[in-house]
Amino acid sequence: MTIISAGGGAQDIAERPVRRGRLTGAVPTAFVGLIVPAVLALGWEAAVALGWSQGRLMPPPSRILATLWDLAQSGDLLVHVLATLWRVGAGFLFGVLAGTALGALTGYLTAARRLLDPTFQALRSIPSIAWVPLFILWFGIFETSKVILIAVGVFFPVYLATSGAIMGVDRKLVEVGRIFRLSGPQLVWRVLLPATLPAYLIALRTGLGLGWMFVVAAEFMGASEGLGFLLVDGQMTGQPQIILAAIVAFAVLGKLTDGLLAAASRPLLRWQDGFRPEG
Repeated sequence: MTIISAGGGAQDIAERPVRRGRLTGAVPTAFVGLIVPAVLALGWEAAVALGWSQGRLMPPPSRILATLWDLAQSGDLLVHVLATLWRVGAGFLFGVLAGTALGALTGYLTAARRLLDPTFQALRSIPSIAWVPLFILWFGIFETSKVILIAVGVFFPVYLATSGAIMGVDRKLVEVGRIFRLSGPQLVWRVLLPATLPAYLIALRTGLGLGWMFVVAAEFMGASEGLGFLLVDGQMTGQPQIILAAIVAFAVLGKLTDGLLAAASRPLLRWQDGFRPEG
């Protein structure tokens, strides 16, 4: 038995043949996105080399890469990267679990939505930095407060997407499932999950991006290691190359983790596509 899903549009678009232009046809797609940052980096490097800028407050890319290499050679870069990755990973996990559970609850039950959603919408408007002194007071300056702050950042996009996607499911699909006498878990597995999956996966990527943003504020809370600590250390010691090296590391890690999450999403979208009607 096949239950119709309302969530196949994203996969349809992804599977349509794409007309490649001359640029993307001649250059591998993975490298096309590097063109703009490479041009900007080479331009700034040339500007400093030609004496158009001193490069004191905005060091050229060669100096930033040299700083990253020195940090890697000393082993400090790996220590800071692993500390930040652990915090983002733990905060992402807890934020996703809480956002999924409460989003499903408020999306499925009208009474829960009326009771809880106004509070969550109000809390969503609070800036991340405003939580820092409160979390330090409650949980201290160690790992717990940092992970919870990141989880708060991840929670809201996942919660909103899950709740909105469930509320947006075509009620006719639910009625079809009931006609076929699907149980509650079967209804979730065969109808609600396939219909909400594309929006949910996008929310996971959005939450991951916010997790990387919130980790900076988290590592301002008395951290002794992490890329956020490198930012503060570069500021305190007046070394802009350290600050920019940390920013570059954030950008690379954020892009890599987003790419991994996107790659892991593709099999799920293909599975979701299997619930669409045949013919």
